[in-house]
Amino acid sequence: NRHDPFLRPPRMLPDVLSVQQVERLLDVVGSSTAIDLRDKAILELLYASGLRVSELISLEVSDVDLQAGLVRCLGKGSKERIVPVGSKAIASLKKYLAHGRHRLDKKSLQFSLFLNNRGGKLSRQGVWKILKKYVHLAQIKEKVSPHTLRHSFATHLLENGADLRSVQEMLGHVSISTTQIYTHVSQEHLKKVYYRWHPRA
Repeated sequence: NRHDPFLRPPRMLPDVLSVQQVERLLDVVGSSTAIDLRDKAILELLYASGLRVSELISLEVSDVDLQAGLVRCLGKGSKERIVPVGSKAIASLKKYLAHGRHRLDKKSLQFSLFLNNRGGKLSRQGVWKILKKYVHLAQIKEKVSPHTLRHSFATHLLENGADLRSVQEMLGHVSISTTQIYTHVSQEHLKKVYYRWHPRA
C-alpha cells in the first residue's frame, strides 16, 4: 500500500547533538571576559529556546524578561512569539547583561541584545564564528550550525515527553507537518535505546 507511512521514502533527518555533546559545548565557554559572557549567553539561549539565528541577532534588550524567564522574538513573516527560557540560560543572560554587555557597548547607542567586539549589532556570520570556535574547543567532530542547536532543542524536548503541538509553537512553525520531522528523530533514538537494552533485540 503506497499510503503506508512505513513505506514512504525517508525524509532528510536534521543533524542533532546528544545532550552530553551540548553540555560539553556549553561547558567549554569561559567566564572571565565580556566576550566569554556574551558567547555563553548566546549558546545557552540558542539551545534553551530553539531560536533561529536570524531571530537571535534581532533581539533587543527589552525583548528578554529575566524575571518571567521569557523571550519575545519576531519569527518568519514578522510573526511575534513568546518562548520560555530555562534557568541556566537566564543565569547566563543575567551575567552578560550585568558584567559583559556594557563593556562591548562603547557608544551606548545600541538596543541590540548581542553586540560584536566593536559594539555594533552581531551578525549571522558572527554567531557562526562563535559556534565554530567552541565546537572545535569541545572536540565535537559532527558538523554543527546554529540550526543544529535548534534541532537539538526540539528533539530533546520530544525525547523527554513534550507534546508536538507545544514544540511547534516554541519553534514558530506555521504547520505541524514541519515539526513532525522531529518525531522521526526521536523514533530513531527510541530504536537505538531498544536495540541497546532489549535482551532479545
